[in-house]
Amino acid sequence: MNRTRAVLAVILLCGVGALAQSGGGLTITFPTPTTILTGAVVLKVTLADDLAARVESLTFYVDGMVVCASVPRTNPQCAWNAGRDVKAHVVRVVATVTGGSRIVATVKSRAIGYTETVRVNVTQLTAVVRDSHGRFVTGLPREAFRVSEAGKPQRVTHFAAHDSPLDLLLAIDVSGSMADSLPDLKEAVTSFLRAVRPIDRVTIVAFNDTMFTLAAEETDVDARVAAVDRLLAFGGTALYDVLSKSVDTLQEGTGRRAIVLFTDGEDRSSQTTLATVREKLESTDATLFVIGLGRGATAAELRKTLEDLVDANGGLVLFAERAKDLKTPFATILDELSHQYLLGYEPTDPTGDGAWRPIKVDMTDKNLRVRVRRGYRLSK
Repeated sequence: MNRTRAVLAVILLCGVGALAQSGGGLTITFPTPTTILTGAVVLKVTLADDLAARVESLTFYVDGMVVCASVPRTNPQCAWNAGRDVKAHVVRVVATVTGGSRIVATVKSRAIGYTETVRVNVTQLTAVVRDSHGRFVTGLPREAFRVSEAGKPQRVTHFAAHDSPLDLLLAIDVSGSMADSLPDLKEAVTSFLRAVRPIDRVTIVAFNDTMFTLAAEETDVDARVAAVDRLLAFGGTALYDVLSKSVDTLQEGTGRRAIVLFTDGEDRSSQTTLATVREKLESTDATLFVIGLGRGATAAELRKTLEDLVDANGGLVLFAERAKDLKTPFATILDELSHQYLLGYEPTDPTGDGAWRPIKVDMTDKNLRVRVRRGYRLSK
């Protein structure tokens, strides 16, 4: 599970990376040679006017590995997680232009030569509380919650109510089967994004065979909506790949985090396995919400897969048989996100052994019901 880390560090910076190149109107604007990459970041480029009209797509590489493929020229950026280890990274961006030729830009980020760090690990949980009639309950103090891990009581040291900021990643299936349903989907997603608060940061990705970043940590409502307007339906469905990358994107940081994923069919194209995705979801404190449409709602095996993915994570899976009904599940998820409590505690056993750690949250008022993740895996 991802953990909040309070960090005290003494850092000696190494020399600035010598590698910084641009060419043919393609320039990497983030990172720069002086940037220290750590945690969730957004890699960005700019295109000169005379190049922009000729670019068909962009591919982002980090240390020789593809991290974002088929990125549209209209939004030339890539969400990527650099992880906890701070080191130099070589970022390369390849622009494929009309006629098949390519233009390449490269930059090397800065490394850290020495760091002395003290970390405090905090396990985070989001909880939704309802009364006996199913109505949301707000305004509760931290003393209303009792948390135990593997049967051992834990002291809640971090607490925030439903008005705390949210990091949200919205993943939208735009595979070819969505062609007829895309107008209704855009309308439902637009309503959802307009209702998400401006203080919340929203990353929007679309996926078919690959994942496209449409907006990264966006707080401007109009910019969120404009990103959705660019959606087109084509290709297959790499459901497990996008879930894996979504968890990586939200892996670092503090506060509430959530993934909202929409899909209309089975995974057809992923390199990532279902078992890997399940393990990642058990190791992150980002809550997963899934909306299934079409076969995503009617195919029994797919429904079970989606239900299993959110089961231990503490989220929800909702279904709509018709595209024109999609506003309802999106509104339900928004309601859930608007009534979450954030609980944090320092585990009495901080050993990161990857084993499953069951969690139980009880309410001091026995008339209240709470939904929260059933457990997590604490990575090393």
